[in-house]
Amino acid sequence: MRTDLAVVGAGPAGIAAALAAALRGIRVALADAAPGPGGQYFRQPAPGLGAEGAVPRNARRTWTRLRDALAASTVDVRPEHHVWCVERESGRLTVHALLGPEQRASFELRADAVLLATGGYETVLPFPGWTLPGVVTAGGAQAMLKGGLVTPGHTVVVAGTGPLLLPVATGLAAAGVRVAALVESTDPARLPRHARALAGKLPEAAGYAARLLRHRVPVLTRHTVVRAHGEERLTGVTVPALDARGRVRPGTERLLPCDALAVGHGMLPHTDLAETLGCRLDGHAVAVDAEQRTDVPGVWAAGEATGVGGAALALAEGHIAGRSIAARLRGTAPDADTWAPAGRARARGRTAAAALHALHSPPAHWGEDVPDDTVICRCEEVTAGAVREALTLGAGDTRTVKLLTRAGMGWCQGRVCAPGVAAVTGCPPAPARRPFARPVPLGVLAAQHDRTTPHDDHPRPEEGSP
Repeated sequence: MRTDLAVVGAGPAGIAAALAAALRGIRVALADAAPGPGGQYFRQPAPGLGAEGAVPRNARRTWTRLRDALAASTVDVRPEHHVWCVERESGRLTVHALLGPEQRASFELRADAVLLATGGYETVLPFPGWTLPGVVTAGGAQAMLKGGLVTPGHTVVVAGTGPLLLPVATGLAAAGVRVAALVESTDPARLPRHARALAGKLPEAAGYAARLLRHRVPVLTRHTVVRAHGEERLTGVTVPALDARGRVRPGTERLLPCDALAVGHGMLPHTDLAETLGCRLDGHAVAVDAEQRTDVPGVWAAGEATGVGGAALALAEGHIAGRSIAARLRGTAPDADTWAPAGRARARGRTAAAALHALHSPPAHWGEDVPDDTVICRCEEVTAGAVREALTLGAGDTRTVKLLTRAGMGWCQGRVCAPGVAAVTGCPPAPARRPFARPVPLGVLAAQHDRTTPHDDHPRPEEGSP
């Protein structure tokens, strides 16, 4: 299939970019792995459930506007397209995707430009018992509630750090779950120094606080989960207080009975496709210019892939990218004045995102306190002790630790365990350099090889024959 612009990811950034470009006469195909557009923030229940989505109340009007605009547009929306690679050859870009729930059939989309709106993923720092049934990520609990209208348990502890914990706790409480506690490791005394940058976020936070109070959810700040208990499944968690330096205060441990734990320690950008294309990274995020262009010709990026900052920032970045792409594909220089409101929203969003990142940090020295028998890499069942042993064998970076222990070689390819390995070793995370963004059936790769490899239909004569 051929199009002008291929947008990978149908969250806020992808939808905003697709609409902005399509309104300016650009042919747009919007691919996403989910059954419908919206991303995690605007995630909708499966159609068969016959229910409205649990979109945050302050964003329902925005979602209705985006949904209706997308339905009325010329954008070719392609759900259940699992993009595993984007190639750039001879100035042309090809998006490779697997189709449907089984992901066995393949699809290729050729485009003059590609926007990567691939979102982000959660970080969870391991602790004893985190592999027990009943322990899920905070975003996983939210996805269960939004997409399946189910909850992870009857009594839930929401723990970790970051702004995602608030909507997760309030959403579960509103669904009838008993939220035993919201456990946040951040010290609230740090908030005043970031108050100015977060002024636009304070009304939203106040709304969440009011709902927590209404549902009588206890809030434990400057606390953290250090152990999950249970045999066949989760039965409770141990939660101690943290001192001013972020270390566990001995003697402050308390046991919170629960049958589910929703835990998260922030988010990281999804950069697999960008790295495969050779896009430069700025820290963990895809580096972009004022137009949201990467340093690879024809490739733009927007939303959480360029830095985790929430839906409003993603919408602004997506709109700017869509207008930039439309102008560039028409052969004209974009006029930044035409997206000035989005530019101002982007500036505010990035300032707030930087403040939130500085405010919400995992407990200090966490990696030092993880017991040796704690599983760090779930796929390969590598423990913290094995990771530390790799250091004694001479490993000086996470890549060497991976080679010595297999931590990061499993199904998730290090997406889950890389932060834990880095924390335990004290080494900065190494670039992933994954060739594919998701597992691909060998049959798909073989078929692609057959299509792209020249074949000689005539047998070669034997040496010395006429």
